[in-house]
Amino acid sequence: MKSRTVQPIRRQSKKSGRNKNRKSSHNFGDTQPMRPIRDEQRPDLSDTQPMRPIGIRAGYREYQKVIDRRREVLKAPKPVPDKRYSRREKPAKSWTPGALRRALGKSIAKGEYFDFDMLFVIVFLMCFGLVMLYSASAYEAQVDVQLQDDMYYFSKQALIGVAGVVVMFLVSRVDYHIYGAFAFEIYVISMILMALVRSPLGVTLNGARRWIRLPGNLTLQPAEVTKIAVILFISYELCRLGKKASKTPGIIRVLAFGAIAAGGVMYLTDNLSTAIIVMAITCILIFVIHPKTRPFLIIIGVTVAVAAVLIAILAATAADSDNFRIQRIISWLNPEATADDGSFQVLQGLYAIGSGGFFGKGLGNSTQKLGVIPEAQNDMILVVICEELGIFGAIIIFILFGLLLYRLMFIAKNAPDLYGSLIATGIFAHIALQVVFNVAVVTGLFPTTGITLPFISYGGTAILFLMAEMGIALGISRRIKLEGE
Repeated sequence: MKSRTVQPIRRQSKKSGRNKNRKSSHNFGDTQPMRPIRDEQRPDLSDTQPMRPIGIRAGYREYQKVIDRRREVLKAPKPVPDKRYSRREKPAKSWTPGALRRALGKSIAKGEYFDFDMLFVIVFLMCFGLVMLYSASAYEAQVDVQLQDDMYYFSKQALIGVAGVVVMFLVSRVDYHIYGAFAFEIYVISMILMALVRSPLGVTLNGARRWIRLPGNLTLQPAEVTKIAVILFISYELCRLGKKASKTPGIIRVLAFGAIAAGGVMYLTDNLSTAIIVMAITCILIFVIHPKTRPFLIIIGVTVAVAAVLIAILAATAADSDNFRIQRIISWLNPEATADDGSFQVLQGLYAIGSGGFFGKGLGNSTQKLGVIPEAQNDMILVVICEELGIFGAIIIFILFGLLLYRLMFIAKNAPDLYGSLIATGIFAHIALQVVFNVAVVTGLFPTTGITLPFISYGGTAILFLMAEMGIALGISRRIKLEGE
């Protein structure tokens, strides 16, 4: 390409004439003058031109695409087991009363499976829990100066129980894949709700700040929302990762989400026991999806050994600590030495269990609930059951929980896809962990915590969200394909 050069301007003498100078004054060699731009061709260089707006509809369409992609992820099939060692379980003949099946079966489409056995267990646990709640709380509510109503706890729990049943049926009618599509948003909302506990909306009850005040003198415990959020979101992450979920980076990613939720429960709501349950649910879901068992057994063994060493060190060096959690561990290790304060509740509970015998003193005849065991309607309600109905009554409770866990395991095994199976497994883990922890605390096997007995202990938020979980499980059972379809 020929380069262009700029020629120097030659000065003309005055003798050469003015006209010639005028004609050549604008001649700069081979550089041509620019063509003038007309006003109508002149571009508007001002910064006042409006940008093209991004419409709300366009943003909604992009978000809808994200949701659709998530729903596609949730349709991942379950791993196909070896036919030599496993077989698909057939839905057994229901032992639910025929009248209840006929009353509820009108809303079930023909050929659609519905777990009436699980529904029967839930209804029985709720009714039994209300009876025992009234027996355990009537005296304390009557002598309370502010309440003076023996029906206070019973009526409040009954209303929330009815609302919970309605929520359960409504949730069961919704496709559980929709919850999975919004699992991340539910997870974020649960973290925001826990953060609100530290705001002026937070409420402190019995020395613990774990609730949010709602209109109508109601309270909400965000840690219960976090349990459902973790079950839905961790299950979605495992489905999205696929085979990567069993690799080290995938496990670290899933554990990080579980640890964030558990840390929020621990530090934002000051609830260690629920944080342990949240983290345990995450680990159980990873265990279920992982093809190997031996690494988890090694991890469990190492964890137990480390915990034993730490407890021994605390017992030897931190006996005079002001931390209430350390004091609970010290009282658990040596309950007789702290029988008047730290281990008072546990020892009185053991007295109640022992005095009840095998068949108990009779419904309503407990003496330890008469102001001896504080807050007997909460996490210590099992000792009242054992005192009034004996070990026989406790066995009935354990059988009912066993049937409930069996139905959840059946739903997890026969769910139509991996996401449904993981959700049912997460709900199974939640119920099982809470029952085991509560029984262990009541019998003195674990240090004292605030873990309640599902469906039976007093607690509005716990019952409401527990029934929502049962609704999700029943919704998964609706998608089970019957044999021959």
